[in-house]
Amino acid sequence: MFEKLNLLIPIGNFIRNKSIQNFLFLAIIQSSNVLISIISMPLLIQNIGVDQFGLVNLALSVIILFNIVVGFGYNLSAPREVAVNQGDKSALSHLVSNVFSAKILLASVATLSILIGIFGFNLFQEYRIILALSVLLLFSEATLPLWFFQGMEKMKLISIANIFSKLLYLMGIVLFIHSPDQSQWVNFMMGVFGLIINLSLLFYIHEFLGIRFYRPEISAIVKSLRDNVLLFFSNLASHISINGGLIILSFFSVAETLGMYSLAERVVMVLRLFPALIIQAIFPNSSRLIKEDPISFFKFLKKVYLRVLVAGACLSMATYWSAPWVIRVLSRSELKESVDYLQLLASVPFLACLNIGNVILLLVSDLKELLFRASWMMCLYMVVVSAFLTSAMGGIGLCIGIISTEVVVFLICLVLLYRHNRMLIHGFYL
Repeated sequence: MFEKLNLLIPIGNFIRNKSIQNFLFLAIIQSSNVLISIISMPLLIQNIGVDQFGLVNLALSVIILFNIVVGFGYNLSAPREVAVNQGDKSALSHLVSNVFSAKILLASVATLSILIGIFGFNLFQEYRIILALSVLLLFSEATLPLWFFQGMEKMKLISIANIFSKLLYLMGIVLFIHSPDQSQWVNFMMGVFGLIINLSLLFYIHEFLGIRFYRPEISAIVKSLRDNVLLFFSNLASHISINGGLIILSFFSVAETLGMYSLAERVVMVLRLFPALIIQAIFPNSSRLIKEDPISFFKFLKKVYLRVLVAGACLSMATYWSAPWVIRVLSRSELKESVDYLQLLASVPFLACLNIGNVILLLVSDLKELLFRASWMMCLYMVVVSAFLTSAMGGIGLCIGIISTEVVVFLICLVLLYRHNRMLIHGFYL
């Protein structure tokens, strides 16, 4: 019976597809991060109290913002370079050495900036020690070789390593964090375990994949930083556009409304990872295909795009219909306002999927300037329109502003691509 089923549905070929594997392992990484966050939250609140828990998360938010500096666009550009040079160990060795050197340099600069702010200008007074010990997370980010394994399309090992790192972090909370005065070690432990696992992965890359580590080439690093400036600012703009809604709402609403909206937003932000994971999963293969066989590239992208749109539509509809149950499970109470927000925002995953094709076309064609322009136009639109609608309609207005931003960024990317390279648009959409 199973043999007949395999004839109808080539499951083995489906699973062996590199892009499918990339997506599955990236999904495992993100899912494990979300799951560990959910499990650790009540443990931390119980052990260190709500106040210290808030300060720990505030310090983590500062670090996440600086992690954009550490990433500096390499998470988008480096997988493409690795994918193109998969068969050239010498080129890969130089690439790996220079990217890691650049990211460690950026992490050092970011750390110095934070420490100067803390001890030189007396900033972050309430959580200065927590933040100072959290800087180890910057070096954990700098040494994370996710981009390398993405480009090599070998995601199994790093997904296992990520889960192991998070389990060590969870074990550390259980064993060592028992009182409010130990809150300073929460983010520090996350950084320590992440750094240990990342260094182990670097050892594997060197010993088992034959990648050598050379002394950094200053000229190559400077060139890569200059080339990635637009990607960095694009990431910064996207971060503001996607995560800035709560900050905007804080200027116009009371704490209760912020809490209601925050609950719905957290659910939607997890679901919005779906299109981002798709882009990361198919990017390496797309980069190779467009160079080797453009016709096959467009066929591949069209097939993926249609399937993703169907999946995104199903995801959005499921979110809309299950919103009352989801809010009730997460909050253990009936919060109608949160349900309303979640049902409005339920369309976001599908609308975000609309732009997958445009983003892949921009990335594989190395059109960083267009991506930069699209990101900042989206950011400007989101901030202005969402602020206006929020001031007039509160949380509902913010939801409308975020939904319209997803539509507008799709149109922006489409127009920019059409004006710059009509052959890409014709090859994909026609």
